[in-house]
Amino acid sequence: MKDLLERFDRHLALERNVSEHTRSAYRLDLEAFARFLAKDAADELPPDALEKIDRIVLRRYLALLHKSHRRTSIARKLSALRTFFRFLVREGVVAVNPADMVGTPRQEKYLPRVLSVDEAGVLIDRAEGEDVRELRDRAILETLYSCGLRVSELTGLNVEHLDLDNALVRVLGKGRKERLVPVGRKARKALEKYLALRPSRQLTDPLFLNHRGGRLTPRSIQRNLKEQLLRAGVLKDATPHSLRHSFATHLLDGGADLRSIQELLGHASLSTTQKYTQVSVDQLMAVYDKAHPRSRKK
Repeated sequence: MKDLLERFDRHLALERNVSEHTRSAYRLDLEAFARFLAKDAADELPPDALEKIDRIVLRRYLALLHKSHRRTSIARKLSALRTFFRFLVREGVVAVNPADMVGTPRQEKYLPRVLSVDEAGVLIDRAEGEDVRELRDRAILETLYSCGLRVSELTGLNVEHLDLDNALVRVLGKGRKERLVPVGRKARKALEKYLALRPSRQLTDPLFLNHRGGRLTPRSIQRNLKEQLLRAGVLKDATPHSLRHSFATHLLDGGADLRSIQELLGHASLSTTQKYTQVSVDQLMAVYDKAHPRSRKK
């Protein structure tokens, strides 16, 4: 199993050009499945008998996951298994893909957590200071909200990806797809101030540096955001992804069309972008309930 997982990882890296983040997620999911086989399915499956794994074994595994995982997480793990067994079929290790015979769990419907325009403004404007770290944190918040980037896209930026003269940033998104995103006026100003003060500006250097001069991690950005929320007095458990959701929702509220928002966010499908319409409809209903005389609660 260990050898097959290593071969599968090379297949993802060399043949499918999958990002390191996705490969790491696949490894963790498949290692968890291997532990299930060694512990919970050991009585009915001989060691390394992958050809004996059928949909019954997979359904037992998914039923176990239901006790501690959300449906979105279970669906991702099942997707990893489908891809892995598809590779094994191609390599002649197994004859059929048992994961193809297992249905994906129906996903929960949820609305993205967003900040209001005022909350986003207060959060960013309170990120003040003139030293390099404070300017960096302000530039990060401005860029996340101005460009709607995923936190992994933000941390993956190099200096060369930023074109301040034309107010554009070149982003490498999911599936290694590149897109150009406009940089807002305030974000551009914050980035200029940060870059003017930071010590190194080689084109291949990371855009956002930690205190050791290395690339800033998503975890560090999440931790810094929590500090900024407390400092600004914004009482929401927001994440860097909340700023991305806020970016899309506020664009939609301002009259932008869904297709344009899809391009800016880098969504492969318009249906993924359509969840933001529900956020705006909910806000519209709240305004209606508050303002319309036949809607007010007595």
